[in-house]
Amino acid sequence: MKFLRIGPPGAEIPCVMDEDGQARDISSLVPDISPETIPHLTESLAGADLARLPAVPEGRLGAPIARPRNVWCIGLNYSDHAAESGMDVPAEPILFSKSGAAVCGPTDPILKSAQMTKLDWEVELGVVIGRAALEIAPEEALDHVLGYCAVNDVSERAWQAERGGTWIKGKSYPNFCPTGPWLVTADEVPDPQALSMDLSVNGETMQRGSTDTMVYGVAHIVHYLSQFVLLEPGDLICTGTPPGVGMGMKPPRYLDVGDTVRLSVEGLGGQETPVVSAAEGR
Repeated sequence: MKFLRIGPPGAEIPCVMDEDGQARDISSLVPDISPETIPHLTESLAGADLARLPAVPEGRLGAPIARPRNVWCIGLNYSDHAAESGMDVPAEPILFSKSGAAVCGPTDPILKSAQMTKLDWEVELGVVIGRAALEIAPEEALDHVLGYCAVNDVSERAWQAERGGTWIKGKSYPNFCPTGPWLVTADEVPDPQALSMDLSVNGETMQRGSTDTMVYGVAHIVHYLSQFVLLEPGDLICTGTPPGVGMGMKPPRYLDVGDTVRLSVEGLGGQETPVVSAAEGR
């Protein structure tokens, strides 16, 4: 299944896409696609005749899940991205987090504060947890995954690398995590380690890669995270980015107001996000 949410911020309608690509309103079955409803989401829709549910016209797409409790991220998870960053491949996954308030829709604008000087892009595979996981074995990990989505792990590199402390400062500004357009259930993604991905800025390709070059695959990431934290339904995991980020270019290139970022992950849809002044976009 492909889940999506359509409508203005805070008033999105939960939907599922039918076989003809039409969004169908499932709010009579579940109030939203959220951490509270995700544990029983597929059960709630079992046996439903999607063709009899109300069609929802095209409109703004929200993130396919309502604000997750946690957004977990994996750093330097592609060896060639680690190389362009001038860092060694990590002996264990690098863990950090983003604020849940950074999650936004796939066409919502990236907000650039006047204080930002090194605003960067990162196309990533997003993993959505379907049921709680704590200290699980690697072979059990994918059983805890509801599905997958496309993510842009937007980063302000100056805040991330030059202000001391942890990376979260450069990762958590509002709209720094465009997500979607869809949440595609795991049964429709038979191999999450075989998905192509790409990202362009103003029509120029910057990133082109595949999840098959991840240092640590999805199953290991879910297993590894569960050794340290309780993964909860609706948690979003951003699994790392291939090479081609602005920070790694010579000379570096960064986003500015007026730019447009487009990205896609195979089978999970695409995004198109403009960069706007934070003062005007909030």
